[in-house]
Amino acid sequence: MLLELKDVYVHYGKIEAIKGISLEVAEGEIVSLIGANGAGKTTTLKTISGLRPISAGRVLFDGKDISRTPGHVRVLRGIGQAPEGRGVFPGMTVQENLQMGAYARKGNTAGDLAEMYDLFPRLNERRAQMAGTLSGGEQQMLAIGRALMTKPKVLLLDEPSMGLAPKLVTQIFSIIEEINHRGTTVLLVEQNAQQALQLAHRAYVLETGHVVKSASASQLLDDPEVRAAYLGGDLGVDGAGEADATPNGAGRPTGGDAPAQ
Repeated sequence: MLLELKDVYVHYGKIEAIKGISLEVAEGEIVSLIGANGAGKTTTLKTISGLRPISAGRVLFDGKDISRTPGHVRVLRGIGQAPEGRGVFPGMTVQENLQMGAYARKGNTAGDLAEMYDLFPRLNERRAQMAGTLSGGEQQMLAIGRALMTKPKVLLLDEPSMGLAPKLVTQIFSIIEEINHRGTTVLLVEQNAQQALQLAHRAYVLETGHVVKSASASQLLDDPEVRAAYLGGDLGVDGAGEADATPNGAGRPTGGDAPAQ
């Protein structure tokens, strides 16, 4: 198994955000995490990447315990992340942003840059443009491309469709599928539960820090409880210590792909 969480607990101060989560991601899979606001999805990704310390349990990657391994070392071992909100460097060009993804690596990265421009033709057109002037969709592509420049074995994607127009959402999901076809394992947190389950091989449902369901994505798409709660119902807000986006695009801007703020 490429990635495993075993009975992991995470706290924000006295608030228990993750309450004994266990999950697995096999090499070559797309696995999705779905759930309401505050369910613990973003915290789970931050825990895997080393941005949040665990209180108890274990995180295993490629057969090794990385529970206490610093985040920058996890990147070198093969864990890449495109964070919620994109987090591009606005005062740097597209190419400089991509090169930052390979900052800790040794050797020539020209071939990797060429691969990113092949995967994201829009970025190739804007390689000399400042990242802060890109549209939201272009910034999302850049965030994913920068994460891929780390040469990850597993790519963690946090809400990649947030705030994007429907046409661009479709494009982003197509790119994620292509990334997986090229050999990168993907762990996806996504507000659009329907599309996430249509893309993923397997999925986990989180509620207030617990895994309450896990199955193949197709089984969860057909599960009446999942359909009622996440594929058409108003989820509301529960839990604390996290600001995940609402599934199925609720609250998402309905306009075009305007420049990101």
